[in-house]
Amino acid sequence: MSELIVETEEFSPTELQNIEMNLLLEGIYQMYGYDFRDYVRASLFRRVTNRMKMERLKTITALLEKVLHEPDCLERLLNDLSIRMTEMYRDPSFFAAFRQEVVPLLRALPEVRIWHAGCATGEEVYSMAILMQEEGLAEKTTIYATDMNDRALKVAQKGAFPLKKMQQYTKNYLAAGGSKAFSEYYTTDHQFAYFCPMMKEKLIFAQHNLVTDSSFNEFHVILCRNVMIYFNSDLQQNVHRLMYNSLADAGFIGLGSKESILFLPKDIHYEEFNSQERIYRKK
Repeated sequence: MSELIVETEEFSPTELQNIEMNLLLEGIYQMYGYDFRDYVRASLFRRVTNRMKMERLKTITALLEKVLHEPDCLERLLNDLSIRMTEMYRDPSFFAAFRQEVVPLLRALPEVRIWHAGCATGEEVYSMAILMQEEGLAEKTTIYATDMNDRALKVAQKGAFPLKKMQQYTKNYLAAGGSKAFSEYYTTDHQFAYFCPMMKEKLIFAQHNLVTDSSFNEFHVILCRNVMIYFNSDLQQNVHRLMYNSLADAGFIGLGSKESILFLPKDIHYEEFNSQERIYRKK
């Protein structure tokens, strides 16, 4: 769930721009059901402003009119607003800790269900699939990978990633505790690396919106890393409750390096399993 737009410049919207932004987000929600109303506004303004420049529009209101009447424009805007910053074995130390500390406890389960929430284009999903195979758990593991962005999901389902990124991904794989030649898991042409069909057998990709959709299964592991940093505090708490209710007793949740459980609702109870890597366990 396109690279992140660089967000370095300070921007203070006017009162009129705030009104326009409210109307844009309400219009998208009422017309299409996508709810960005509780996303962090500073990030939204930068992304919307970027889309206005690309569409050669002068006001947010003009963008709203185009979004309401041109579905193709909506798709372009959704691509801007969804979070798609990812790579294989991103933060290798997280995957190393998962392999060393969580996997031994998963071995005792008759089956393992993992949910990658906000999976974007799927690099971390395939990373986990390879990890579970190397640990001998692939046969009893099902990985559910969801995102609100249908375009990103289609990329994820193909399992084809730019060949030029494989050198960095190989370094990440080895740093995460990988024990084989990473190239064993994919074939290549002049442009892409194609991950083996075997990797996809236990992967289920589906569209799911953390803001508006409900729980759809019970999971032993939930990974939602650096997604909620784009949500305001109220939405973060709602999504955390969704995660908690979707997690089996003693299940694990992995968050991103910029996320915390310090301000969770009082009815959510985790214990720190690996605080450095943001891995927590449901009490």
